[in-house]
Amino acid sequence: MSDVTRAKNGRPVHHWRRDLVELAALFTAVAVADAVANLVGHGPDGPALLAISAVVLIATAGFHTWWSRRHGHAPPVDGGGDTGARPPAPERVAGESVLWRMRTTVRDEPGSLAALCAALAGLRVDILSLQTHPLAEGTVDEFLLRAPAPVAAAEVTRAVALSGGSGTWIERADAHDLVDAPTRVLGLATRTALDAAELPLALRQLLGRCTIRSLPATSVRGTGAEEGAPVEGALEETVMRLRAPEGGVITVERPYLPFTPTEFARARALVELDARLGPRVPHGQDALTLPQGEDITVRRADAGDIDAAKAMHERCSPRTLGMRYHGPVGDADKYLKHLLSPHFGRTLAVRTASGRVVGLGHLLWDGDETEIALLVEDEWQRRGIGGELLGRLVAMAVEAGCESVYAVTQASNTGMVAAMRGLGLPLDYQIEEGTLVITARLTAAPSHAGVPHAQDGHEPAPTSASTPTPTPEHSVRD
Repeated sequence: MSDVTRAKNGRPVHHWRRDLVELAALFTAVAVADAVANLVGHGPDGPALLAISAVVLIATAGFHTWWSRRHGHAPPVDGGGDTGARPPAPERVAGESVLWRMRTTVRDEPGSLAALCAALAGLRVDILSLQTHPLAEGTVDEFLLRAPAPVAAAEVTRAVALSGGSGTWIERADAHDLVDAPTRVLGLATRTALDAAELPLALRQLLGRCTIRSLPATSVRGTGAEEGAPVEGALEETVMRLRAPEGGVITVERPYLPFTPTEFARARALVELDARLGPRVPHGQDALTLPQGEDITVRRADAGDIDAAKAMHERCSPRTLGMRYHGPVGDADKYLKHLLSPHFGRTLAVRTASGRVVGLGHLLWDGDETEIALLVEDEWQRRGIGGELLGRLVAMAVEAGCESVYAVTQASNTGMVAAMRGLGLPLDYQIEEGTLVITARLTAAPSHAGVPHAQDGHEPAPTSASTPTPTPEHSVRD
């Protein structure tokens, strides 16, 4: 067979030397075959040579078969062609899987991320999403992972460390984390725009488990300039300080994981959005009828209700104010500006048909904890208002993802104790020098959209007089 190729100019080129070699080999093979045929046909040992050749060929074939079965080697696949064979795909581990959020720092050089992904693939861990946070000395990669249930967090972190990851942090995730980062940030911005009270919750959802504290402007001025924050904010490893819209300082602390510049920029953007929109709460109210026949309304309150709240304070007895504020009652009004600010929590106000405020319920963000506080005017106590407020505040805490709420009162305040017991939730009691702290664990509370109403013998629940159109409470998980 001649070998014909094409030169660069497109004309065929014949390799005549190769053709001569092939012809010489062919003639040599014919000569050898003729010599063997003459030896077998005319020699005295011709039949014996044929028999010996057959035995040798059979033995060679048998040895080759035995050797192949023992060592299990398949013939190598030529890299230049495709034989149709493919390496077997990794088997999926049958059973349940778990979601993990993981963050690790890798070197900013080619191949670092590939080595990390290969290590995760070795554990049959799927990468569902990836965010990168560039730093000066490297890159912080944040993963959402789906791993087989038998794979422990320690195995994942060990594999990441062996592949070059450092400062690895991992925690369990849930279905809420499946939303991609841009969609989640837009959702948090929308919630913050609708309700100023959503800002602390939005920051917590954005930054993960962290402690958020708000200091009013008066407290900042009283503690010195070093506690404040510049207009652009300040970032110090695990602590960021942001200037609050009303002039105070919002401090966000996450001891176990330093903040990245990307997270700081996102948090600052949320705070700036809140500052530009100004004070706001969702509109809408619920109209209810008390068992005694009086009509009341329950709605969200803000700084615009300060005058009405002060007037209610003036009508309350010193004993009622003392049970609420646990201190001198003469300066109780100074707390109202803080309590009614949406950045420190949520407040519900109860108004009569004439528009007078007769009850206030506060859900206050206290760092990692959540406090509930109630104040009902003396004349309107024992009518179910306290239980109504308490049930609605607990429902807000459940929607906000709080694990528990606590109320600080006096051991002699049997009405508050009965209202907390009426929630039907697990309660913890701590008494010290006459002060009673009641903590309700919300993990057992239903997370449906309806509002639970606390009921007890002292506080009969009001009945709905109409079909209200309440504004939905947007909230996020901690």
